[in-house]
Amino acid sequence: MKVAAKFGPESAGLIDKPDPVAKGEFVVVKIHSAPMCTEYKSFKNEGESDSFGHEAAGEVVEIAQEGTVKVGDRVVVMPHYPCGKCSLCLTGEYAHCQNDNQPPNVPEQTGMTATYAQYILKYDWQLVPIPEGVSYHHAGMACCGLGSTSNAMRLMNVNAFDTVLITGMGPVGLGGVINAVYRDAHVIVVESHPYRAALAKKLGAAAVVNPQDADAADQIRDLTDGRGVDKGVECSGASAAVQLLIDATRSKGHISLIGGIREVTIQAGNIINKGLTLHGTQHYNLADTPAMIRMITQVKEQLDTFITHTFPMSSIQEAWALQCTNNCGKVVLDPWA
Repeated sequence: MKVAAKFGPESAGLIDKPDPVAKGEFVVVKIHSAPMCTEYKSFKNEGESDSFGHEAAGEVVEIAQEGTVKVGDRVVVMPHYPCGKCSLCLTGEYAHCQNDNQPPNVPEQTGMTATYAQYILKYDWQLVPIPEGVSYHHAGMACCGLGSTSNAMRLMNVNAFDTVLITGMGPVGLGGVINAVYRDAHVIVVESHPYRAALAKKLGAAAVVNPQDADAADQIRDLTDGRGVDKGVECSGASAAVQLLIDATRSKGHISLIGGIREVTIQAGNIINKGLTLHGTQHYNLADTPAMIRMITQVKEQLDTFITHTFPMSSIQEAWALQCTNNCGKVVLDPWA
């Protein structure tokens, strides 16, 4: 099979690997759509790798035993390689499994867990059926494109009475706009990049605030009659965005942190005095999957706007170069083109 690889700084292409073989609960999925996430951040760095991607939609082509799927099923490939047996996995919170990506939860066949590839090995219970009439590209948004922010909206019970602030209009944040608008919330976003700011408004954001403005928090409060937003979602990975959310969220409001923040210094007193609730979130609970798929069937036009570019996987270098400019929304690879 063909697999995307990085050979050095700004050098990428395809390599050949053996096709995977189904074994036990691990089934072979032929990938038809590979949404791209943050892997591009390593494109300009030193080093080599041939293990990229964690989002996919495709077709089951081989099974080793009867289970939850059969050959020919169209499925979304859920991320992670959890144990499936711990208390978190058994309650559907497999994204928080403490044994994620640890043996024996990953297939013995090395190099078969990346989605920038023509095939992948995956636990059968992590494959979600795709309904008739839903394309592979749309279905693939059930992973990071919509998944993380969907969970944030559920945790905070976002609804039509809420004003929601979303910081960072990368693909995760843009997906957050779709999720919040789907719940009829009023959406304000924080973004400095012109392309992404404009795309957020196309997806339904009511206002855009530039985080580089010294009075960004004041602007947000002005947009809410001085009250502050009800709910906030951090998708930028910028530590300053966390403090902005704390400053701009009303008392007794909720904030969800999604962006990959490594270190952040915040004024804890503001959290305590305001009585804020902070959530850390990744993927949604397995039990919420039907609701996610149902939403996808109802927001197809928004998804066509959200997915701004598709590339054959053979053009991986061009795709990563585009992502580095930020002049895009969600970008998707076709492994067979």
